[in-house]
Amino acid sequence: VQLQASGGGLVQPGGSLRLSCAASGSIFSINYMGWYRQDPGKSRELVARISRSGMTNYADSVKGRFTISRDNANNTVYLQMDGLNPEDTAVYYCNAVLLGIDNWGQGTLVTVSS
Repeated sequence: VQLQASGGGLVQPGGSLRLSCAASGSIFSINYMGWYRQDPGKSRELVARISRSGMTNYADSVKGRFTISRDNANNTVYLQMDGLNPEDTAVYYCNAVLLGIDNWGQGTLVTVSS
């Protein structure tokens, strides 16, 4: 499966961004799709994920601010990020779990700064 992510950029504190990730290839066995993020020198952490049926999980740090959604018809997952703060600055990676195996897209940088 190939994952193409887009939507990162520079935003001021309190602002919003929307990330998109389109999946192609062997997509029929994908269950969970989601977003992880990584700061330099830190391990990659889950931000949010969503199952094919729409069940969601969020990191505590983003609950109430970020919303993950999924368009199964277009094999795309979205992450709406509102109320961004500097601690959200990181490289964000799209993820798809296919037959129990993690697949990763290229990272997209999100920078929250005034």
